[in-house]
Amino acid sequence: MYQVNPANPAGLAQAECEISMQSADELMQRLEMLNAIGIALSSERDITRLVELILLAAKNLVNADAGTLYLVEGDQLRFEIVRTDSLGIAMGGSTGKRPPMPPIALHQPDGTPNTSTVVGCAALLGETINISDAYQAVGFDFSGTKRFDAANGYHSKSFLTVPLRNHENEIIGVLQLINALNAAREIEDFSTEDQRLVESLASQAAIALTNRQLINQLELLFEALIKLINTAIDDKSPYTGGHCERVPVLTMLLAEACSRIGWGPLKAFHMTEKDRYELKIAGLLHDCGKITTPVHVVDKSTKLETIFDRIALVDTRFEVLKRDAEIAMLRGKISQESYLSQLEQYDSDRAFLRHSNIGGEFMRPEDQERVRRIAAYPWSDENGQPLPFLSAEETENLSVARGTLNGNERQIINHHIEVTIRLLEALPWPKHLANVPEYAGGHHERMDGRGYPRGLTREQMSVQARMMGIADIFEALTARDRPYKPGKTLSESLGILARMAHDQHVDQDLFEVFISGQVYLEYARLFLEPAQIDGVDEAQLLRVAGVVART
Repeated sequence: MYQVNPANPAGLAQAECEISMQSADELMQRLEMLNAIGIALSSERDITRLVELILLAAKNLVNADAGTLYLVEGDQLRFEIVRTDSLGIAMGGSTGKRPPMPPIALHQPDGTPNTSTVVGCAALLGETINISDAYQAVGFDFSGTKRFDAANGYHSKSFLTVPLRNHENEIIGVLQLINALNAAREIEDFSTEDQRLVESLASQAAIALTNRQLINQLELLFEALIKLINTAIDDKSPYTGGHCERVPVLTMLLAEACSRIGWGPLKAFHMTEKDRYELKIAGLLHDCGKITTPVHVVDKSTKLETIFDRIALVDTRFEVLKRDAEIAMLRGKISQESYLSQLEQYDSDRAFLRHSNIGGEFMRPEDQERVRRIAAYPWSDENGQPLPFLSAEETENLSVARGTLNGNERQIINHHIEVTIRLLEALPWPKHLANVPEYAGGHHERMDGRGYPRGLTREQMSVQARMMGIADIFEALTARDRPYKPGKTLSESLGILARMAHDQHVDQDLFEVFISGQVYLEYARLFLEPAQIDGVDEAQLLRVAGVVART
């Protein structure tokens, strides 16, 4: 406070000058604060944190004790953030507690505008309302405010209510500040300067909020389109839809585990929110090329399946062989002992082929040779022309060493990753998603350069692409919805994965995190049947993989 002697005009002029300079300095500080707030608003990505930042910034800017931010939702104003410093009230935003107050209707049941509330009036008229004393104001219903004051020993007096208007001149929310405080913590009016500053902040806030909402809506649309692609793949084959959903989840679990570790070669690995989103999108799109893969190949549940399982035709041929043997025995061409021996051999061979028709992890060379011996059984068509018992194509299929696909069909399946890369590289990715094609396109590469489609080595691949490779394999091993095999247990699946790590098929460092961080168990609890979750010897798995635990 300045003491001024009226008899000294020079002193009065000096005091006025000092007050003016102080006001100018204060205004400059507030303008700088407003500028800093604008920068902060433009950089915030999370909607919840953004609306909280808007309210807190407005309160600090004009030293208000309380405030509420409402967002327009349909024909209502929804309480989004509520703060009253002197009462310790904080709801919405980072508190995790939703404001319990019901939304405020912008129109009455008969359709007339509901201008009885200050916030409703500001939203409907698109104008700022500055009230000095709510208890003396005319034309607004403050009964709810008065009940709150009576219940909490509070006095709501000065109100500054500012609509948030977006670039299309639409009201998207309302910012309401209550009780401007002076340096002595006394309630005073919101000044014209306060109003202009808050209106300026509201304008910046509306733009920032609208931009973030638009970005979020575009991201939701983008993810919906990705899910549409995966749904189309799922509609072609139910055996791939679940895979497209589970691989991204497992990839993110492994990525988060790598972010948490403080040891080993991956201790420097870290992801921002943008990095996480980029990896998530890559995971969702990693098999988008399967939309071009023929259904009869994707869904091939047995080695002889095409439109139908041709093992039934093989069964019929065995019945014909047994009939011919019986005729030969009745005609005296072979002995009964020989006949019974042939029947036993035919039944054994038929059972063997039926078993071989079911894909497995490995088929022994001697079993493949037995298929070829059976294929040489004497056989003829209806005209007596000699034919092989099994065609060359049937022999090839029944001799497949792993799974149900022959070489040509496996090339068709493998082609999906080339299609995936081609599709993804053709898209105009924004900067924060520029690595999606590389992440998604590398999950069939190997650390030793013997993978496909590009034969990349470990050093040529990102950590994220290597993560997706482990996730893709482990999901396939444990999946219960494959047409050619049941889901393996944890111990079986991790044993196979450990040998793959040892053979440089998958990354050893990531496998160590996968085991030591118990990523496998976290995933199992989400997606596996209880019967699949058996005991796991982590130390033994790491030894098999050729790594030593460092935890």
